[in-house]
Amino acid sequence: MAHAPDAPLDRSTRLRSILGGSAGNLVEWYDWYAYAALASYLAPHFFAPGTAQDLNAWIVFAIGFFMRPIGGWLMGVYGDRHGRKAGLSLSVTLMCAGSLLIAATPSYGAIGWLATAALVLARLLQGLSLGGEYGASATYLSEMAGRRHRGFFSSFQYVTLISGQLTALVALIGLQAVLPEGSLREWGWRLPFALGGALALLVYWLRRRLAETESFAKRDRQAKSGALALFRQHPREAMLVLLLTAGGTLAFYAYTIYPITFLKKTAGFSDAAATQVNAAALFVFMLVQPLAGALSDRIGRKPLMIGFGVLGVCFTYPIFVALEGVRDGMSAFWLMTAALLIVTGYTAINAVVKAELFPAHIRTLGVALPYALANAIFGGTAPSVALWFKQEGWERGFYWYVTAMIGISLITYATMRDTARNSRIAED
Repeated sequence: MAHAPDAPLDRSTRLRSILGGSAGNLVEWYDWYAYAALASYLAPHFFAPGTAQDLNAWIVFAIGFFMRPIGGWLMGVYGDRHGRKAGLSLSVTLMCAGSLLIAATPSYGAIGWLATAALVLARLLQGLSLGGEYGASATYLSEMAGRRHRGFFSSFQYVTLISGQLTALVALIGLQAVLPEGSLREWGWRLPFALGGALALLVYWLRRRLAETESFAKRDRQAKSGALALFRQHPREAMLVLLLTAGGTLAFYAYTIYPITFLKKTAGFSDAAATQVNAAALFVFMLVQPLAGALSDRIGRKPLMIGFGVLGVCFTYPIFVALEGVRDGMSAFWLMTAALLIVTGYTAINAVVKAELFPAHIRTLGVALPYALANAIFGGTAPSVALWFKQEGWERGFYWYVTAMIGISLITYATMRDTARNSRIAED
């Protein structure tokens, strides 16, 4: 049954919408992270023999992030003007196209440089999609949640984000278990991308049936959303989003994406062992997000972010140094879990913090565009920067780089107002 756009939302409608929006977010992030999980398998199929194929694959991973600010801009404006669920539906359509393109493109040996071009195009489409997805889903969940439980319910954005990443790893673990290594490297790696494209079609149908938020219905219809309006009328808030994201997103990708490569290339783990350790740590990480979100509803957002900043500055370098010498899976698991528990102070609440900074008519864009810029500069480049430091013979330089960026974000956390007590989201 369609929901009247100006009618108040009852509790059951809110819960159904939050669950529906979260399920779609999971599939989007699964499609995005399948590339990271399978990068070492797909690299030989898309790049010329004799080149640095792994590094090239991670460079293409980073290229997708540079499309995210464009997606954040275009689709943020679209979501502010046409509705949150319209933006969510458009984003999943683009993600579907990117996944199916990766699954279906012939290898470099068959079509040469066109394979590389197709991979880049697929990641550009997915970057455009995810640039809009983050802002639309963060805004949608934050507006749907209601004032008392906004931190708790908005934390499900990262629950589903991590679930998508975890699902991609579980898909790889499953393939490693049932397929011979040769078959997995030859054609099996394509299966998760085909599955992701099919699930995205299901999500499109689901998202078209979601209820719209009260904030969108009650927004100031005379005020317009746009990049110029954002940076002219809300420059402080936009800069806050960029700075509070910089250290958080770099830490997130350093602690979640890069460790698979790190454990293999530095600690000497096998492909399967590195994947299993990462998946186990991510599962714990996923479970603690709602706990941190609920805590922020009681004590505020600011203490959690400051906690992440202080602990991240103090322990990032020691954790990575300890991981260099780890030789058993359990020790690696506990070290990775410690790092992820630290970054929870950012991940669990970053979506709601950003949404609470902006008025409804420009909220999706305000959340999406500065966040996507920070991700393009600091998040997506994390694996390739780490590999560059390693190739230059100073791998520990990356640990200091992550520490420094967390420190910059810590200054931002310490000097900003607590958005839980100064929220611009109208719903009760």
